[in-house]
Amino acid sequence: MQETIAGIAIPDTKLVTDATELVLQSTDELLFNHSRRVFLFGALQGKRKGLTPDLELLYVGALFHDLGLTKTYGSDDLRFEVDGANTARSFVLDHGFSEADATKVWTAIALHTTPGVPEFMAPEIALVTAGVETDVLGIGYADLDQSLISEVTAAHPRPDFKRRILKAFTDGNVHRPDTTFGNVNADVLAHFSPGFERTDFVEIIENSAWAE
Repeated sequence: MQETIAGIAIPDTKLVTDATELVLQSTDELLFNHSRRVFLFGALQGKRKGLTPDLELLYVGALFHDLGLTKTYGSDDLRFEVDGANTARSFVLDHGFSEADATKVWTAIALHTTPGVPEFMAPEIALVTAGVETDVLGIGYADLDQSLISEVTAAHPRPDFKRRILKAFTDGNVHRPDTTFGNVNADVLAHFSPGFERTDFVEIIENSAWAE
């Protein structure tokens, strides 16, 4: 029987079932519930904006977007977003989807912490970011009916979420601080990783090999 939450029908397909199982096995309840909320809030924001995403691809993008924070799928040298995007791309291709679909999911995950860009791209890309922004930053929260928000959080609760998600971001990036250059996770490490020093864009330019 197809599951429906806040009026959003979760696709009853092998891709979605397998994605759910993989994320359940490799993350804790914090990241699983957050990722499901990202899908639901992304889909709800899509309805509000008149966007019609492929819900299977949106689901995989949402479910896999934080996999790079985990020990199983995270690396030591890539941005965590790219780790998750690479995993999702292989997953989608292994399920018989096209290169175009795989690239769309890869891009949705890779750009989800790069504000100001995804909103102008394909619906699946735009709405993974919209779901993240709603759940983590509260952007678009006031645009959704409170009854829908309550239904989503009843299905996927968020106890002590702000503190816990910041800890997950810290733990997932503290061993690869250089990968936070130019993205929002530099802010996280600046707050929670003693001794962290930001890479300075201006200093890179001024200290480059060019004489002028």
